[in-house]
Amino acid sequence: MTLVAIILATLAAGIGSVWLAALLMRLGLGGRGQHLLSLAAGALLATAFMHLLPEAFESEAGAHDLFATLLVGVVFFFLLDKAELWHHGHEHHHGHDHGHEHHDHHHHQAPRTGGWAVLTGDSVHCFGDGILIASAFIADLRLGLIAAVSVLAHEVPHHMGDLVVLRHTSANRRMALVKVSLAGAVTALGGVAGYFLVGQLQDWLPYFLAVASSSFVYVALADLIPQLQKRLTARETVAQVAWLVAGMAVVTAVSGLAHGGH
Repeated sequence: MTLVAIILATLAAGIGSVWLAALLMRLGLGGRGQHLLSLAAGALLATAFMHLLPEAFESEAGAHDLFATLLVGVVFFFLLDKAELWHHGHEHHHGHDHGHEHHDHHHHQAPRTGGWAVLTGDSVHCFGDGILIASAFIADLRLGLIAAVSVLAHEVPHHMGDLVVLRHTSANRRMALVKVSLAGAVTALGGVAGYFLVGQLQDWLPYFLAVASSSFVYVALADLIPQLQKRLTARETVAQVAWLVAGMAVVTAVSGLAHGGH
């Protein structure tokens, strides 16, 4: 039952986020990337601080060890980011700067190879997301659902950027969607691997949850929020904060619904 839930949730988060990103772009909502970034950041922070970490600290693991794991995790994801294996490339300036030339520098000056670099990094990141979702599901079904929703939320703006880059490197838009969808499907492989890995290491589950938290906190604080730190009007700032709070509210709502169903 848990494995089936993990597979369904990771497919929904991995492939569903790609299709949702493509749909938003088709509807001309790509320019709302900043709002999506705020929503995703709120969802990730709420999941980490309100659900994953409390679940980890309810175990018999020591607080000192869990905080040390959290710290090591943040540094680890920083190093992965340096290696361009965890970077999101969420920069969606096409909605604001009316051009596609301002993409993340990680999406490279060489268009023909840049697409594969994006897909490789994507696949590694999605595999890691799958393991993190599996860890949450093994701890608690409700926690797994919350983690999957948070991953879905932050992958949508990510995949919007990927689709723009791949469409820039290929004339075939449908092929770009297929490639990013395949990378997203790797989330399910990570979920299955995580199920067997974490299942064999039940005593280490609190530490897996701390690592999952460090991933969410790192992505939110190092990747998403810096892109929101721009000089804005008062109205734009209020909207930004409102979307951030909305992300937290979505996680709270999902938690409540899942708890009721539980």
